[in-house]
Amino acid sequence: MKKEISSKQGEALLNTLKERFEKNMSRHKGIDWNVVQAKLIAKKDKLWSLNEMENTGGEPDVVGYDKKKDEYIFCDCAAESPSGRRSFCYDREALNSRRENKPKNSAMEAAAAMGIEILTEEQYRDLQRLGKFDTKTSSWIITPDNIRKLGGAIFGDYRYGQVFVYHNGAESYYAARGFRGSLRV
Repeated sequence: MKKEISSKQGEALLNTLKERFEKNMSRHKGIDWNVVQAKLIAKKDKLWSLNEMENTGGEPDVVGYDKKKDEYIFCDCAAESPSGRRSFCYDREALNSRRENKPKNSAMEAAAAMGIEILTEEQYRDLQRLGKFDTKTSSWIITPDNIRKLGGAIFGDYRYGQVFVYHNGAESYYAARGFRGSLRV
């Protein structure tokens, strides 16, 4: 599958991203949109991934800059877990373990297909410093190997003024649980 979007789609996406960027300056103080946009135009595959994030309800926005790697960090900033990425179990192993009522996909596979990475616990907590996210939903986050080997997976949400990270069976899935992704450009 080609990971490209048309120039018309790209232009529309860049306009959407610019509007969101300008509306939420507190998420990316000191970052110049024109520099970000130039990087996006030069990396069409990244633009495709951002379009996938947008199309599944993620509302991606710039949340940081890695000086060492000269990369801007985009993250899903939708108030709730992206609506087009809910009701997924954690990974392929969990999906294969279900005999009945299988979800349509797993979070890890969907993220890989989109060219993005699921947030780590640290990234999830950093995101929560920029606003209140997942007050009614929850999002799968990268699970440490020792937990995953035992059949579990972890997720985060924001309740009672605090970020909570908790566990569930990796094969579980819920209408209010999705995943948030990040992308470096």
